[in-house]
Amino acid sequence: MTDDDPGTAVRRDRFSGGPAREFLSSLAADAAIFEADLAVDRAHTVMLAEQGIVDDAVAGEILGALADVEAAGHGALPDGEDVHEAIETAVIDRIGPDGGRMHTARSRNDEVATCVRYRLREDLLDAVEATVAAREALVDVADEHAETVMPGYTHLQPAQPTTVAHYLLSYEGGLARDTERLLDAYDRANRSPLGAAAFAGTPFDVDRDRTAELLGFDGTVRNSMDAASARDFLAESASALATLATTLSGLAEDLIVFSNKGVVELADAYSSTSSIMPQKKNPDTLELTRGVAGDAIGEATGTLSLLKGLPRAYNRDLQRAHASVFEIAGDVREATEVAAGAVATADWDEAALAAAAGEGFSTATGVADLLAMGGMPFRTAHEIVAAAAEAVEDRDSPDAAAAKVDEAARKVTGEPLSAYVSREDVASALDPAESVASRDSPGGPAPEAVADELAAAEDGIEADDAALAAERDALAAASEALDAEVERHV
Repeated sequence: MTDDDPGTAVRRDRFSGGPAREFLSSLAADAAIFEADLAVDRAHTVMLAEQGIVDDAVAGEILGALADVEAAGHGALPDGEDVHEAIETAVIDRIGPDGGRMHTARSRNDEVATCVRYRLREDLLDAVEATVAAREALVDVADEHAETVMPGYTHLQPAQPTTVAHYLLSYEGGLARDTERLLDAYDRANRSPLGAAAFAGTPFDVDRDRTAELLGFDGTVRNSMDAASARDFLAESASALATLATTLSGLAEDLIVFSNKGVVELADAYSSTSSIMPQKKNPDTLELTRGVAGDAIGEATGTLSLLKGLPRAYNRDLQRAHASVFEIAGDVREATEVAAGAVATADWDEAALAAAAGEGFSTATGVADLLAMGGMPFRTAHEIVAAAAEAVEDRDSPDAAAAKVDEAARKVTGEPLSAYVSREDVASALDPAESVASRDSPGGPAPEAVADELAAAEDGIEADDAALAAERDALAAASEALDAEVERHV
C-alpha cells in the first residue's frame, strides 16, 4: 500500500475503524495456517500464469514477494482481519498494485477453506502416526506377556481371569479402529475447494484440478457452494479425534486403577510425586491423558453446534471453526504418545497379577461351562456355581473349592459332580491359568488364540503404516512439484 492509499488490501480505508475491528480479526489465530496460505497462494498464482490469466512476469514477482513474506514470518505481517488479507497486503507493499492480481478468480471464502484442509491433513496424519506407534507398543508388551495371567473385570468386580496380552490387544483393536476413522476423515478432508470463489464460481478460465494437484489434494469438492461453505470435514475429524481420546481415556483409567491395586508400576518418567507427601507416586500423565478426552469431546460438540444453524454459503461464524480443532489434534496426538509410553515402560507384577486373577471366585464361569460341556443344562450349572460362590473363599485351594462345588451340586441336583465331570477336572477349571488356557475360541485369551491375534494385529499395523507412508509421500511429491513450478516462474 502507499501513503496515499492507506488500509489493507481488502478493506483499504473502508470499514477500517471502529471498536469491532479487533473482534473481527483472526490474524493471531491464523498463525496455524500461515504456511498453508503461502502454499495456496503459490499454487493459485502458478495456475493463473499457466492459464494466461496473469502474465508470467507478474506471477514471478508475486511468487518472489511470497518468498520474502515467508522468510519474514507470520509475526512480521501487517495488520489485517486475517492471514489471507495480511499476506496479500504484504505482497502489494513489496511489488505494488500488481500484487493484488494474486487474488484474481479467488475469494477468501474458498481460500480459507483450502488452507484449513491443507493444514488439517498434516494434523490427521500426525494422529495416525501416533496411533500406529501406540499399537506397536501394545503389541510388543502383549507379546512379552502372552501367558501372564491377570484378573479381568466387569463393573470393576473380579469377573474372569485373562492375560495381560489379551487385555492389551483389546486396546490395540480399539486403536486400530481409531486409525481407520482418522484415515477416513483424511480422505474426505483431502479435497480442494479452491476455485469455488465466494461460492458461485468465477468467470475466469481457472483450472481447479491443477491447483488441487499442485497442493497434493485427491481431487476437488466440485460444487462451488458446497466447496466454500462445507466444514463437515472438521466435524468428522474432531469426532474421530474425540473417539481416539476416549479410547485413550479408558486405557489411562485402567492403568491408574491397576497402579492403585499394586499390580502395575508406572515408570518414573510417566509419574510424579506429591509436593508435600514424598512417599507418593502419582500417575499424573495418565490423569492428564484422561482429561484430554473431555476437551476433545467438547471440541467435537462445539464444532457441530457451531455448524448446525448456518445457512449456505459462507458465514463469518466459520472463522471460529478450525483453530481449536488444530489445537485439540495436537493435544490428542500428544496424549496418544504418552499413553503408549506409559504402557511400554510399565512394570507388570506377574506374581501379584496371578494372585489377583483368582480373587472373587473369578473362575466360576469356567466351572459352569465345564458342567454344561459334561451334559448339564447351563442354567442348572449356573445355579450350582452360584450356590458354591457363597462358600468358596479366595484362600481356598482348587481342590478345596472343588469340594465346595461338589457339595453345592448335591444340594441342587441330588447328584455328585462325578455324574457329569471329575473332581480333578473341576479343580483344574478353578485354576486361573488353566481357565485361561481353556478359552481358546478365536479372539480369546488362550496363548494360541492370542498368538493368532498378535499376528493379525501386526499385519494391520503394517498395512496402516504403509497407507500413512503413501499419503505422506504423495504430499511430499506435490510439495516438490509446486516448488519446481514456482522456481520456473520466479
